Amino acid sequence: MSTFSRAWRGIVDDAAIFPPGDLPLPEAVAAHVVRREEWYADLVGPLVVKDVDVPKVDAPVAVSVVLTGGAGAVAGAAKLCERSPTSLSALEVALADPDDLPGNARRVTAAVDAALAEGLLEDDVAIYVELPQVAATGSWLAAADVVAESELRLKFRTGGLTADAFPSAPALSGWIDAALDRETPFKCTAGLHHAVRHTGDTGFEHHGFLNVLVATRLLFDGAPVDEAVATLEERDAGRLVAQAGELDLAGARRWFTSVGSCSVAEPLADLVALGLLDDVS
Repeated sequence: MSTFSRAWRGIVDDAAIFPPGDLPLPEAVAAHVVRREEWYADLVGPLVVKDVDVPKVDAPVAVSVVLTGGAGAVAGAAKLCERSPTSLSALEVALADPDDLPGNARRVTAAVDAALAEGLLEDDVAIYVELPQVAATGSWLAAADVVAESELRLKFRTGGLTADAFPSAPALSGWIDAALDRETPFKCTAGLHHAVRHTGDTGFEHHGFLNVLVATRLLFDGAPVDEAVATLEERDAGRLVAQAGELDLAGARRWFTSVGSCSVAEPLADLVALGLLDDVS
């Protein structure tokens, strides 16, 4: 592969301040600025920060802002970025009302529409709506419909600090399939520090971002969900890389946009070790 295939450009959103990395914000900003000058800069997407932290970011970096106040924080976050050296790349908002996911999604879309109408948001700012970690049925699908109708994006949580924060392969496959059915791009966050599925030091089962990318391509190409599940569960790096080599992974990035990771070094090291990226440092 070339040094930077489109398959890997911007695949890692720099979420260094979030668990389990928990890097202090000033250190995270400084490290991100350095990464923008490294040979692997094209691998790295925006710096992910909370809206309350935006005023503390003192460098002209692109940010993806996680909203702490739900839909009501959309306009405020945009204003904070306007008053800071940052450039707003994306907003990320989790649906907080499990009893009315479609209604909650409509509140997000209404807030986004209002911010666009007021000129607070640019049209190219990506809006990611995080749906809860439940099966892709009923109100979950109805909320996904709202997101798709408004041409927003989906966000899937694929890990965390407890075992139940890691979705099963069938659950994750169902979410991806639902996104593709609606032609809706999505990002994943948490637990995807490595390319290939593995058991972490805590004993939790971690998905691999390469597994997710290959499964996305397979589902887009019409493969049955069972095949995607098997791909998400693949632990043999050699088999997974061989399978990836037969697919248009760059094309799948239209849908699987990025991984929010507290580590950039680990995904980078894996891609180099697997022969998917040339180290030109």
